[in-house]
Amino acid sequence: MCPKVRTKVEAVKLTQEGFPEISESLCVGCGICVKKCPFGAITIVNLPEEIAEELVHQYGVNSFRLYRLPLIERQKVVGIVGKNATGKSTAIKILSGRLKPNLGRYEDPPTWRDVVTFFRGRVVQQHFEGLAEKRTRTSYKPQYIDKIPRVARGKVEEILGRLDARGRLGQVVASLEMEKFLDRDISVLSGGELQRLAIAACLLGDAEAYFFDEPSSFLDIKQRFNAARLIQEMSLPDRRTLVCEHDLAVLDVLSDEVWVFYGEAGAYGVSAGPYSVREGINNFIEGYLPDQNTRFRREKITFQVRPPSPPPPEGVETLVWPPLTKRFPSFRLTVDRGAAYPGEVVGLIGPNGIGKSTFIRMLAGREEAEGESLQQRPVSYKPQYPEARPEVVERALRDAAGREFETDLYQSQTVDALDIRRLMDRTLDSLSGGELQKVSIAECLSRPADIYLLDEPSAYLDVEERYAMTKVLSRSASARGAYFFVVDHDLMVIDFVSTRLMVFDGTPGLKGHANAPTSLREGMNMFLKDLGITFRRDASTHRPRANKTDSQLDRIQKSVGEYYYYLPKN
Repeated sequence: MCPKVRTKVEAVKLTQEGFPEISESLCVGCGICVKKCPFGAITIVNLPEEIAEELVHQYGVNSFRLYRLPLIERQKVVGIVGKNATGKSTAIKILSGRLKPNLGRYEDPPTWRDVVTFFRGRVVQQHFEGLAEKRTRTSYKPQYIDKIPRVARGKVEEILGRLDARGRLGQVVASLEMEKFLDRDISVLSGGELQRLAIAACLLGDAEAYFFDEPSSFLDIKQRFNAARLIQEMSLPDRRTLVCEHDLAVLDVLSDEVWVFYGEAGAYGVSAGPYSVREGINNFIEGYLPDQNTRFRREKITFQVRPPSPPPPEGVETLVWPPLTKRFPSFRLTVDRGAAYPGEVVGLIGPNGIGKSTFIRMLAGREEAEGESLQQRPVSYKPQYPEARPEVVERALRDAAGREFETDLYQSQTVDALDIRRLMDRTLDSLSGGELQKVSIAECLSRPADIYLLDEPSAYLDVEERYAMTKVLSRSASARGAYFFVVDHDLMVIDFVSTRLMVFDGTPGLKGHANAPTSLREGMNMFLKDLGITFRRDASTHRPRANKTDSQLDRIQKSVGEYYYYLPKN
C-alpha cells in the first residue's frame, strides 16, 4: 500500500486476469512502485493542472492518455512530428472520425454531443460537429501499409478506378510514377508500391479532410518529394490536410505549419502548436518549446555541417569486391570494383528498384553473382522487411549475442541505446512496426560477424529513434573494426551514419549500376544532381532544408556543384 495514502484501501490491486492495477484516484505519485518493479514497466507522471483539464482520450485504466489536438485548417497542410507512442496516430484517427474521443471517460463514453460541447469555442468544434452529423467526409492513409492486401483485392488500376471520385486518376498516377504496376495484383506489390497505392487511394477520395500517417516509408528520395508536392497540390484550394511524417526534409517541404507531439512514450502525449514550419521543426530538434518553457528531451539533435573525412586506407586490411553482374529475367545489375575499410559505414543510396537490396544480398551470400566470387566472411544481415515470428524478444537476442547478452556493455550500448528493454518479454509478432525494427537492428548487431548489412533500418522509426540508431551503428562499426553497409532513403540518416557512399544509378526495374564507394560529399553531389534537388542549411540548427526549384539559392548551388553541404561565404 502506498505509504502516503491514509486509507485502508490499497492503491495497487490485482485484476481478474491477475495483472496489477494502480488506483488512479489513490496514487499520489510517490514513485516506490516505479523503483520496485523489476521490469521497468511502471511510469507515473504528474501533469500540470492546465494540461490535465485538456484530456482528449484515454484507452483504459493506467493506459495511454492524449492531451490536446492539432488544428486542421482549410488551404493548409498541417504537419505533425514527435516521438513514437506519444499520440500522433491516435490524433489522426480521432480527427479523421475513426476513433471517437472519450475525454478520459473510458468506462462511460461520452456522446457526440458531449464531445462537441467539450470543444466549444475552439476551432476544431466545427470539425467535430461535422463528424457527429456525418456531414464531414474524410480520407485516411494508414501507417501500416502491409495490412492493405488483407482488406483489398484486385489489380491496382481497378482499385484506383473505383476510388477516383475527383477525376484526378491520370495526374496521381503520373506524379507517383505508378504506370509500371497498374496491371499488377495488389497481393504482389512491394512496400514502395503499396505506399504509393495507399497515397493515391487517399488523394482520389472525395473528401473535405485528408489524413496521411507516415506517407514516406519505403519510398525512395525522389518518390518522397514527388508525393509531398502532389499532396500539397491536391490539398488546395479548399481542403484540409494533416500529415504525420518522420523524414524532416519531406515534412519541411510538405507543411504549411507544424505541431509538435511530446510526452512519455506509451504513457501520455501532448500536442503543441501551431508553429511555423521552421520554428516547429527546430523546436523539435532542440527538444525545447520556448512558448511553453517545456523541455521534453535532454539533448538536441545535432547535424554535421561538413562531411567527415574517410578513414585512412594505408596499412589496413580491406574488404574488396571485383566487378559483379547479376541478371534476372527483367533486370540487370552491374557493380564496379570497390573496397570498404574496417570501422567505416558505407551508405547505399539510389532509387527503388535499382539493385541496392540485390547488392546487399550478394554480400550476404543470398544471391550469387556471375563471374568472380566474393570473399567469404561471417555476415550479419537485417532484411528490408523484418520477420515477425512468434519468438520472445529476450530469447532472440540471447541466441544472437550469446554470452555477451549478460554484459553491462551489451545492455547499455545495444538494449538501452535502442530503448528496447521494455520489450524483452514480448514476442516479435506482437510488436509494432517501429518496435520490430529496433529489435531486428539489435539482433543483427548482436551476432558476431565481420560484415554487417542493414536494409532500410529507419522504416517506422521516429526522428529520435533514427538519430539514436545511427549513433549505435557508427559506434559499433568503429569499436568492432567491422564493415558496415546501410541502405536507406532518409537523407539525414545517410548523412548521420555514413563514412562513404555507394551511389546507384540506371533505370529502375530494368538496369542498375553501382558505383564504387566515394566520399560523402562527392556521393551526395552525384546523387542529388541526378535528382535536380539542392539543400541549404538552417541558420540555427544546420539541418538540411530543400531549396525551391529554380530559386536563387538553387541556381547558385547548382552552378558551383554543391547540392548538399553548401556553406555560403560570409
